Amino acid sequence: MPDREGCHAHAANDDHVVSVSLKAAAATGAPRVPRAGPWRQALALMDGDLVRRGASDKTRRAYGTDAEQFAAWAHAQALAPVEITPRLLRGYIARLSEAGTAPSTSARKLAALRALFASQRDHGQCPDNPAELVSTPKRAQTLPQVMKAADVATLLGAIPTDGVLELRDRALFELAYACGLRAEELAGITLDGVELDSEQVRVDGKGARTRFVPVGEIALEHVRGYLERSRPILAARGQDAGVLFLSKSGRPLYTSDVRRRLTVWLRRANLAPTFSPHALRHSFATHLLDGGADLRAIQELLGHSSVSSTQLYTRVESARLSSAYSRSHPRA
Repeated sequence: MPDREGCHAHAANDDHVVSVSLKAAAATGAPRVPRAGPWRQALALMDGDLVRRGASDKTRRAYGTDAEQFAAWAHAQALAPVEITPRLLRGYIARLSEAGTAPSTSARKLAALRALFASQRDHGQCPDNPAELVSTPKRAQTLPQVMKAADVATLLGAIPTDGVLELRDRALFELAYACGLRAEELAGITLDGVELDSEQVRVDGKGARTRFVPVGEIALEHVRGYLERSRPILAARGQDAGVLFLSKSGRPLYTSDVRRRLTVWLRRANLAPTFSPHALRHSFATHLLDGGADLRAIQELLGHSSVSSTQLYTRVESARLSSAYSRSHPRA
C-alpha cells in the first residue's frame, strides 16, 4: 500500500534526502531558520496555538526548540512545510536515533513536529498532518523515583523551624508531599489559593487546569507558621507578587530554587541527594495507593488528564510486591 503523504509528495527517495542532508548539516554547522518565510510563519502559528491551549512556558520552549531545529534543517534542504511527507519525517527521526539521540528525546521531538503540522493543518496551510503517521519511538520502561515513607519523615524532620528560610522550606516540602504537587505548581501557589479554613489549596496545573487539593493537618500547621512568622519578613525585602512562597530577597521562588533547597535538606538528612521534588510527588501517589486509595481519586489529586498516566503507580506497587516475594518466599 503506498505511503499516504501528509501535505505534499516531494522527493522520490526521502530516506536518501534525510541521510545525506543530516550528514551535510553536521559537517557545515547547525542551519538556521530565516527571520521571515514559510517556516518562520509555521513556527509562529504553532506557538500561538500552544498559548491558546494553555501550554506551559516549559512546553512552549521545548516544542519551539525542537520544531525550529527541524525547520532549519528542512529550510537548508529547500523544503517548504507543504512538502514534508510522513516518510521524510520517519527518516529524520530514525537518523536522530542512529546518531545517539535517546528514545525519550526523539519522542519529544516528534511530539513537537505533530504540534507544528497540526497548526499547519488547522490553519489551512496543508490538508493533513504528516507527523500523525509516524510512530513514536519506544522509550525504556523506567519506574518513577519513590522515597520510603520513613525517609520522607526523616527528610521533613530534618528541616528546623527556628529560622525564616527554614520555616519556609518546612512549609514548602510539607505541602509538596501532602498534596503531591509539581515544583512549578508549588512555586505558582498564590496567597488567595491557600484556604486554611477549608483545608485545601487551589492549584493551577498543566494545560491551565485548576484543581483543589486537600491539605493534611501537619502541613497546614507548618503553612500557618510560615505565613505568620516568616513570609511577612520575606515580603518586606521585595515587591510582594502575591504568591505563597518567596525567596530570601522577597521575589517568587523559581523551580530551580525548589530543587536546590531540597538537595540541601536531603544532604542534611543523610539521604540520597539525587531525589527531586518530583520524587515527593511520586511518593505521595505511591503511598496513597499503598494505603488503599482509589486510582481515580489519585488521578484527580495529581491533576492527570488521563488515568493511564496514574496507572504508572500500580507498576511501582507491583515491582515492590515482586521484590518482597523474591526476598521472602522460600521457593521464589
